[in-house]
Amino acid sequence: MTGAALRGHCTRANVTRANHLATDTSFAPATASADRTGPVRVVGFEALYEQHFDFVWRTVRYLGVPDASVDDAVQDTFLVAHRRLADFEARSSPRTWLFAIALRVVSDHRRSQRRRGRLHDELKSAPSAEPNTPHDHAERAQARSMLLGALARLSEQQRAVFVLSELEQMSAPEIVQALDVNLNTVYSRLRAARREFERAVRARAQRGTPEGPQ
Repeated sequence: MTGAALRGHCTRANVTRANHLATDTSFAPATASADRTGPVRVVGFEALYEQHFDFVWRTVRYLGVPDASVDDAVQDTFLVAHRRLADFEARSSPRTWLFAIALRVVSDHRRSQRRRGRLHDELKSAPSAEPNTPHDHAERAQARSMLLGALARLSEQQRAVFVLSELEQMSAPEIVQALDVNLNTVYSRLRAARREFERAVRARAQRGTPEGPQ
């Protein structure tokens, strides 16, 4: 598959998947999946894309990429994965490998935003499925705002560990592989991230206003 064909594939799939993933249910913690039982050799890019698109989309959003740039970050992640697929030796799971790529892509996007003077763009509401009632809509919007706002309060290092552990339900050894850090560092960052996340949630509840990026 050529780079141009891959971009077209990603763009077409993103339209369909983004409409589904933009609902608040996409922000629910991940459940255990087959690739978490041990290293699995990826059959091909198409399978990798279909099986892990949702994970990559959540990852870049959790890591603070604004809604307007999420599709670009997801596409860039899979473009890198496509180029490097032959180098993947399955010593780690596809999810940890893709997270490491996504983390670098998000970092590049942040640098690009700084150069364009958009580092402090506010998080915008993603399109969502029609709620059952106005009350449902309000509750979902409030929960989503609380989650993204609290994540925005974490440092980049804390956010990465928190997302993998608390939201994607990865084990500490998997996080070590994804971030290329030692186990003690994972536990230390996770403790600090949990404390900061709880403080952000409490502060929001006390003020009754969303916690946004600073």
